Amino acid sequence: MEIGGRRALLTGASGGIGNAIARALHARGAALLLSGRRADVLESLASELGDRAEVVPADLSTAEGVSALAASARGVDILVANAALPGSGRLDDFSTEEIDRTIDVNLRAPIQLARELAPAMVERGSGHLVFISSMSGKLPAGGGSIYSATKFGLRGFAASLRDELHGTGVGVSVVSPGFVSEAGLFAETGIKLPPYVRLRSPRQVAAAVVKGIERDKGDIDVAPFAMKVSGWLAAIAPDMVAASGRRLGSAEVAEELAERQRPKR
Repeated sequence: MEIGGRRALLTGASGGIGNAIARALHARGAALLLSGRRADVLESLASELGDRAEVVPADLSTAEGVSALAASARGVDILVANAALPGSGRLDDFSTEEIDRTIDVNLRAPIQLARELAPAMVERGSGHLVFISSMSGKLPAGGGSIYSATKFGLRGFAASLRDELHGTGVGVSVVSPGFVSEAGLFAETGIKLPPYVRLRSPRQVAAAVVKGIERDKGDIDVAPFAMKVSGWLAAIAPDMVAASGRRLGSAEVAEELAERQRPKR
């Protein structure tokens, strides 16, 4: 579908990757509803973009916040569900509340927003839903069970919904970034990965979102080729891929991520 002239709801717009997605959609001519928890950051972004940008703050960790956002976004043509909390750390290191909050923001909120907004798109015969997952939704690793659970779940939901909406004129895409530089949950930790681990940029994630909408692509990985191959292999030989990851230091990276992301749970 053409993005120009369409209204798009973008969650997680106050984060770095959300910022890049907002700019890419706005450059294509979309009118944006920018949502996130930090109203001041959203206002700054909207002011910088100029026209066609409206701020709708929301806390997606609560059912009330999701319902209020859906009500404010009635009639949108595009949903980009980008908001997420980090879920790194060993399972027994999480409180019940932290588990619930991560699942609420990363999985429940996108599902509920799609349920609220998709029917009107189907009625119009046009629209697109984009879900920002992660390569952690294809490559399970120790120290990230909660995060992987939400991202595997989001991928499964998006793939099933895409089939469910086939023929209605409403497309569904899932975008799965690997490690992203400059901005986002990983970049904010400041962790230095080995030189052989290639990073992707927020702009590349944003370009994948645009590609998903304009070309109706169902599943797009934003990751280096080696990581993409690992994602494919994980579907048929998960133990082998997990063992390879451990040899390359995945456990150490997961432990450091958990420590640095703990305050954001």
